[in-house]
Amino acid sequence: MKYAIAFARFWYDFIVGDDWQIAAGVVAALAIAALLARGGLPAWWIPPSAVVVLLSLSLRRATRD
Repeated sequence: MKYAIAFARFWYDFIVGDDWQIAAGVVAALAIAALLARGGLPAWWIPPSAVVVLLSLSLRRATRD
């Protein structure tokens, strides 16, 4: 059981890291893109746009402190 907990902690730290909001934003962007693509709409622009928005928000939070 100790190895399973260590494995789960590694993946949590690797994916979420220092900023859980970035991870949540990426998941939300991928979900929105998947829903749009499933509906037959072009969704290629969602992930790059999310990267720009999430990076700018993260930089704003980091420089505000």
